[in-house]
Amino acid sequence: TCLSTSGGGGSYHSPASHLLELEGLRFLLDCPIDLSALAAFAPVPLTDGAGGLIRAVPRYWSPAAAAAAKAGGVDAVLVSSATGMLGLPFLTRLPGFANTKIYVTEVAARIGKLMMGELVDMHREFVRYYGPDTDGLPKWMEGEKFNELLLLLQKVVAEDEGKDLTSLMPLYRSVKVIYLSGNIEECMQKIQPVKYGEEVCFNGIFMLKASSSGLELGNSVWTIKGPRASTTYLPSSVFVSAHALDFDYSSLKENDVILFSDLSSLNDMDVDNEKLDEHAMDETDSSLCHHSVLRDDGADADEKIPLLCNSDDITEEIERISFICSSIISAIKSGGSVLIPVGRLGVILLLLELISETLHSSSIKVPIFMISEAAEEIIVFTNALPEWLCKSRQEKLFSGEALFGHVELLKEGKLFLFPHLHSKGLLAAWKEPCIVLCPHWNLRLGPAVHLLRRWHADKRCLLVLEQGNDAELSLKPFMPLAIQVLECSFLSGVRAAKIDTLLGVLKPKFVMLPKGLKSRCSVKERPWSFLYYSKGKTIELPNLRQDFEVHLATEAALGLRPRQLDETTAVARLRPKLLVSSGKYMLAAAAKQPDQQSKRHLLHRGAVDPGCLLSALLEKGMICSFTADDNSAGGERCVLITSPGDALVKIAPDRTVIYCDDDRISKHIYDALSSV
Repeated sequence: TCLSTSGGGGSYHSPASHLLELEGLRFLLDCPIDLSALAAFAPVPLTDGAGGLIRAVPRYWSPAAAAAAKAGGVDAVLVSSATGMLGLPFLTRLPGFANTKIYVTEVAARIGKLMMGELVDMHREFVRYYGPDTDGLPKWMEGEKFNELLLLLQKVVAEDEGKDLTSLMPLYRSVKVIYLSGNIEECMQKIQPVKYGEEVCFNGIFMLKASSSGLELGNSVWTIKGPRASTTYLPSSVFVSAHALDFDYSSLKENDVILFSDLSSLNDMDVDNEKLDEHAMDETDSSLCHHSVLRDDGADADEKIPLLCNSDDITEEIERISFICSSIISAIKSGGSVLIPVGRLGVILLLLELISETLHSSSIKVPIFMISEAAEEIIVFTNALPEWLCKSRQEKLFSGEALFGHVELLKEGKLFLFPHLHSKGLLAAWKEPCIVLCPHWNLRLGPAVHLLRRWHADKRCLLVLEQGNDAELSLKPFMPLAIQVLECSFLSGVRAAKIDTLLGVLKPKFVMLPKGLKSRCSVKERPWSFLYYSKGKTIELPNLRQDFEVHLATEAALGLRPRQLDETTAVARLRPKLLVSSGKYMLAAAAKQPDQQSKRHLLHRGAVDPGCLLSALLEKGMICSFTADDNSAGGERCVLITSPGDALVKIAPDRTVIYCDDDRISKHIYDALSSV
């Protein structure tokens, strides 16, 4: 069930969320906050330009958390990115989530904790201005203000989601407060961090494994292997990265089901559609057949990988960031300062690197400020995790070079790190024009609000924004605006034109795609089946395997005493224990029980010939005969034994039963029966 689609900030800042039910267990896949909804609130301190915006302590928009809470709890949460865990503290305080386990990579967990702490820190500014928020319904969610809020929310979030205000929640705390729970530390205690490629066993029957998605440091694609099916959860991914470890294909190949949750591919549909319009198409055409990367010429899956792993996308990304650098230099030369409230760690790292090179080549000396509560820890952190970086970065480590360009900027005293605008030492170091990287991209929180108010009327200054938000609404509180605004889009995931080739490499049986991609999928016959999901709709897949493999423990196997039934078949009795471990079912030898052979019905396979059994009993010296009331017409015959003791053997088409009170005699009868 899709709980939420990506928010107004795009799939990078607000990934989609899903509820997956397998073998009676529930998995929550990502739990983000859609921070683009904050555009409905006025930043503080208030100005005349905030007309129509909500003037109150903000509530935070998390449809995934609201839906998961309504579902009553989940067994496990799989997190694909740092942004995908921002909504978790809303859930971990609830009773239904007391025993829930959360799995996320070590790097994403650390970055996510820093992001949550920074969000709480920036939120305090609203609390200081308006006073403490209450857990009850605020006044602005009642009466006429309610309708105004709906209209505002539908501008910044999906239209169908903007009508459900249960998704608006008071923000959690960073530390525990008396009578209040749901803080960050409690959430982090439930997290089990993992490395790429590390297999984790959940509940005995599922093996979970995270592999690199290539989009960002610590971002992951998850594989869930169960007894009847293997599932890939594929969020926003990039095949080749300029900073993070590249996309890992090997661990995803031939999984049964792919849940394709990379909604960034919907964002480039307009561009692709322009290309598609060059070709007249009807419903029988392959909608993407003209893209060379999607040609199905019978190429082996391994031969298709270079088509995906070419560096075209990353080259475009570098060119895009280089253009931003050239715009920054132009603004600096004109005497203006530059404000960059971009929330992507990878983009920030590359931007600092290219700014350093550009400033060095142009001989311009200008201070660069990174103002964020997490700035210092993030910068130190990124230089201590080479195993999470792309190969080109890892090679720098072995050659003795710095992993990223900001190291040189710090050494040369060109880059300054401060947690707040009011930090001690910032005023002494401050000099304009300057370049400032700070949160928050929604222009409602953090240092960006105050710096934009300082520079918004200066036409020499430059504001670098990320596309994906309603820029008009975001900039509304800062009008009239003279500052130059540069809106940029960044690589956020798999391009729509490469989806089919990716599936050809991975070879699944079923693919679940967002409904918005239905018109983009090739109608050419494929070995896999497509299913299309939308928010709130549940899709059921049949069990791919009704039966599942069970392994026999060596000790139990060695204890078997097979009896040959015919030339091809032998049968043995086994009294095992059924164990589940590391996703495998195992039959192990049970503890030895007292010999109860005489008290139980021992079974043999195959029909019994009554005449042969009578002969075998006579050979053992028993006095026996068929009973007078023998029902041979109905297929049932009875052998009556009178010596050496009383016994009866009933032979029916489906079973043979020995009736005898004497253990010794019943064993002789059983041996005779076994011989035939």
